[in-house]
Amino acid sequence: MTEAPVKLRLDKWLWHARFFKTRSLAARQVAGGHVRVNGDKTDKPARSVCVGDVLTFAQARQVRVVRIEALGVRRGPAPEAQTLYTEIGPDPERPAEQTSKAPGFDGTGRPTKRDRRAYDLSRRRSLE
Repeated sequence: MTEAPVKLRLDKWLWHARFFKTRSLAARQVAGGHVRVNGDKTDKPARSVCVGDVLTFAQARQVRVVRIEALGVRRGPAPEAQTLYTEIGPDPERPAEQTSKAPGFDGTGRPTKRDRRAYDLSRRRSLE
């Protein structure tokens, strides 16, 4: 079995840990300056990371803050990838509260035909 390296490229680690689907996507995110290593912005995908480094980056609609626990030697299955890091940011299971909702959305879904008729009737009366 291959020994785990002491240092690993940042883009390769992000790909191993399954934060990005491809290594080129990870490299593009790093090259765009969207990843911080121990609080310092980096734009070099080849930057070396080691165990104990803290990474901060945006993924989907949330900011991820993770501590590197292991470097790994391959891009394995998801359970194996989750052992490479510890989440230290906000709880990923519970998204942050939205401060502004879409206008007119009350959470009940699409209006029924009866609701639309009542709405149309109220609009006609207000125009008269």
